[in-house]
Amino acid sequence: MKKLSTIRGPCIATAVLLAAAGCTQLPPTSAMAIPPIPAGAARVWFYRDYEPHESLGRPYVRLNEQIAGISEPGGAFYLDVAPNHYYITVDSAGRDFNQVANANLAAGQEAYAKIVSLRSWLDDEDCALWSGCDTFYVWLIPADAARPAIADSPFYGGNWSIRAPLAD
Repeated sequence: MKKLSTIRGPCIATAVLLAAAGCTQLPPTSAMAIPPIPAGAARVWFYRDYEPHESLGRPYVRLNEQIAGISEPGGAFYLDVAPNHYYITVDSAGRDFNQVANANLAAGQEAYAKIVSLRSWLDDEDCALWSGCDTFYVWLIPADAARPAIADSPFYGGNWSIRAPLAD
């Protein structure tokens, strides 16, 4: 029986650990202890269904044109924000109507922004070179429909501090 060399043994162990780490899934949001909305704040949840036949791109989500996070396929996250009017967008190669959402949030309120992709919407020569262009939309979803979807989604974190109002 051959012994592993002192260099080769650690390399194999490292490769196994890296492979295992890549396969680890985040816990569902329902398994996390989500703190209540801080006094004087509002909360915006962002989520996206896992649709492997659609885009697996990870576009920025924006509140009032400032980056709020990254839309992960199948994932969910939230931000605690100051009460304000929010113009919610997601970066998109394709341009279409109804891609944005507007939310007026008062203290204690929650909004649920679902990120939706439509990979086949834009089909031109430049997109064909890159296997299609990703077109993303933001839809505000009622709480009773959004909460079960978010509960089953991998949790990508939350912001536990109140953000100052973002510029309109």
